[in-house]
Amino acid sequence: MHTLTANDAKRNFGELLLSAQREPVKISKNSKDAVVVMSIKDFEELEAMKAEYIKYCFESAKEDLAQGNAIDGETFLKNL
Repeated sequence: MHTLTANDAKRNFGELLLSAQREPVKISKNSKDAVVVMSIKDFEELEAMKAEYIKYCFESAKEDLAQGNAIDGETFLKNL
C-alpha cells in the first residue's frame, strides 16, 4: 500500500485520486497513520463483506440458541 503524508496528498490531490483507483492509499499526519483513501468499488466490496459477516454471525448465534448452546452473561464475562 502506498503511503503519502497529508501535505503531499493535499499538494497532489489529483494524483492521490488516480492512485486510489488502483489500490488503497494510506495518508499519514504527524508521522501517524490517519486514513486510507480507496476507490468506491473497493469500499462497496468491503461494506458487502462486512454485511455478509454480520449475517453469518447472526445465523450462527440463532443456531447456537436453537441447539441450547448458550450461557448467561455473567458466566460469559467470568470466562473472559
